[in-house]
Amino acid sequence: MSTTVNPGNRPTGYLPEGADINRNIAARRLRGKVWQAFFLSSLIIGLLALATLLYTIVDDSFGYIVVQTKIDPEELSDRPLEELSKEELIEILRANISPGLFRRFDRDEPFSERSKESVLQLIEERVIGREVVAAYKLTESLLERDRIEATVRERFPRAELEFHSWINREFLTRPMNSSPILAGVGNAILGSLWVIAITMLLAIPIGILGGVYLEEYASDTWYYRLIETNINNLAGVPSIIYGILGLAVFVRALESLTSGAAFGVTDSNGRTLLSAGLTMALLVLPLMIINAREAIRAVPQSIRQASYGLGATKWQTVWHHVLPNALPGILTGTILSMSRAMGETAPLIVVGASTFVVFFPDSVFDKFTVIPIQIYNWTQQPGAQFRSIAAAAIIVLLVTLLLLNATAILLRNRFKRSY
Repeated sequence: MSTTVNPGNRPTGYLPEGADINRNIAARRLRGKVWQAFFLSSLIIGLLALATLLYTIVDDSFGYIVVQTKIDPEELSDRPLEELSKEELIEILRANISPGLFRRFDRDEPFSERSKESVLQLIEERVIGREVVAAYKLTESLLERDRIEATVRERFPRAELEFHSWINREFLTRPMNSSPILAGVGNAILGSLWVIAITMLLAIPIGILGGVYLEEYASDTWYYRLIETNINNLAGVPSIIYGILGLAVFVRALESLTSGAAFGVTDSNGRTLLSAGLTMALLVLPLMIINAREAIRAVPQSIRQASYGLGATKWQTVWHHVLPNALPGILTGTILSMSRAMGETAPLIVVGASTFVVFFPDSVFDKFTVIPIQIYNWTQQPGAQFRSIAAAAIIVLLVTLLLLNATAILLRNRFKRSY
């Protein structure tokens, strides 16, 4: 009977001894160190890429700006404009713009109903005309201040050089404006929150109920396998396809519903917050169902068997035992879905998100814009000041997303402790 040998001319089943075992251990340790170095380098590269991204965004969000005005504010009043009453500001506005333009402003929104801040903003935009003619990054502003001051004195003798934070209270509360220094993301923040609220209100209950049915009630039949396959495929469909679907179904086919015409709204069309929320709900629904199924599947069978042993029905077992224990995992899926919906742009462009909206939405039947759309719009504009407000909007988007995710994580941890 012959003995089978391996490539090392040792019999099959050979166990290393002596020097062989030391070489074997050294080789295994070397492979372990190589893989450890590979994983560590991957982590370092990822952290460097993230640090570079954050540095670039912060570097563009702060720095010196060169501001030039058509009229010096001191020529309008011997007191600071912020200290004047609304009536005094209205008279200044009336005296420095054409009567036709003044009547148009009054017709669009009567001055008796406007706030003092609104009138002051009109004066800044139409009378003072503050314009940013140059903007510098934070690194330049800190390291090359003398050069910047000399350049400003030479090129813009009438302008003022000031250190400016593009992220401020006005930027967070003002709507979109054609002038970068007067532009804000207030309406975009509100639009994003509206869209996320509509999306989650629809996707969370439908996703959980779909996951419960497929995992607890559906039998292994051909149509069950067909549904499961389609859900897995839909989770990987490009988001632009959902935008086209939303345009065809919600914007056009169901326009009477999404525009509010069925409820008496007459000044709108199907390109509304409701259409956007419905489209984004379709986008995240497959992901919600898959995560709900995985979370329900992770609940131990012993919990179900104990419930049945005490005489509980199928629904009582699911409602009182399975879902509470699966809720932390379901919330994890909700966090991932919410993050994806918050940053999507392509579907919203297709269903009609506007790039220039100057009002705040107050119902689901209003036109809308969202933070990613504003960022996309500003990055397409020429000039360093538009890159600066785009970077500031990116920080706002990141902070908003982190706050929403932190809230969901706190809820998840609370349910983990409870169950």
